[in-house]
Amino acid sequence: MICSTRLGFSTRLLGYRRRNLSTACMDDVLFEVKNDVGIVTLNRPKALNALNTSMVVKIKPKLKEYESLVRMVIIQGAGGKAFCAGGDVKSITENGPGAKSLEIGKNFFRYEYSMDSIIGKSKIPYVSLIDGITMGGGVGISVHGKYRVATERTLFAMPETAIGLFCDVGASHVLSRMDKHLGVMLGLTGCRLKGSDVAKAGIATHYVHSSKIDGLRAKLIEDVRDPGTVLAENTDDLDAVEFTMAPFVEKIDSIFSHERVEAIVDALRTDGSEWAQGMLKMLSEVSPTGLKITRKEILKGKNLSLDECLLMEHRLAYRSVEAKYSTDFYEGVRALLIDKDRNPKWCPASLEEVKDDIIDKYFEPLSNDEELQLS
Repeated sequence: MICSTRLGFSTRLLGYRRRNLSTACMDDVLFEVKNDVGIVTLNRPKALNALNTSMVVKIKPKLKEYESLVRMVIIQGAGGKAFCAGGDVKSITENGPGAKSLEIGKNFFRYEYSMDSIIGKSKIPYVSLIDGITMGGGVGISVHGKYRVATERTLFAMPETAIGLFCDVGASHVLSRMDKHLGVMLGLTGCRLKGSDVAKAGIATHYVHSSKIDGLRAKLIEDVRDPGTVLAENTDDLDAVEFTMAPFVEKIDSIFSHERVEAIVDALRTDGSEWAQGMLKMLSEVSPTGLKITRKEILKGKNLSLDECLLMEHRLAYRSVEAKYSTDFYEGVRALLIDKDRNPKWCPASLEEVKDDIIDKYFEPLSNDEELQLS
């Protein structure tokens, strides 16, 4: 099976252009300007550059500021191992369900989703160098920008159902628009894509070997032409490279087109192939509640704008942290990231026990003061 188991304007502008101002805003995220290019470096290499509240609070206003000060933004991860492995969910759940966790969680998700919205509406080119692990929140901070450059070290996944959550950071917008229901499969199973497959699936717009990534970044900074032209001239042509999931695309399109997760499971059982058995194994290990929320959000996301998807996902995130209907988010993080016993006790424990009326409640509007506000 080919799949393994997120001042005044003029004064400031002249200052940036004359001095190539370089600033570091604390250690977890660095900001620098070179030749009118804003460079954002996620700088938590020991944590695989996972996003925390401190980082998103700093990045959001900086991206707004850059729109009127620079000609392009480049975002990258420090350390050579990961672009960004996701959001720092341990910091949200470590206190268990309750008011403290809800306050931490809602603040993090509010800033993160607002940041993703800004990226999606950026008036200047936004280039993500997704060299290394790119999961969850790392997808959100890259995929909504105009250009995404993958390498052979890129490892993409949306693994949220494995921690009792759902695919967020605008994934309902992105996954719902992928061809052949590939996005549904990726969102439900957390299946990983590597290297050139990330570009073949449309998640990355360009591909280059990691040995050339430093040179590519230098050319993007030095060359004042449109970055699309620079990228086209300095990245690899993948026309002759086969998508490793190509043999399964038609099966994916047929099986994962079903609107109910139970029907997807039934279709996989009927198929009975080694590939289908692998898919069933992945689905059996993740949160049944997370599966049903994810399938429904992708269905709805197909007809929504990015901001509308983020508004919907914020409601889902709030209710997941609130844990009124299920504590799966806390249990999933405990099992995979804290105790690491990899033995989560999902509640409800089966798809049949997850009732549609409860899933519907996750999608209901919040009170006015709790709804996500996007500018």
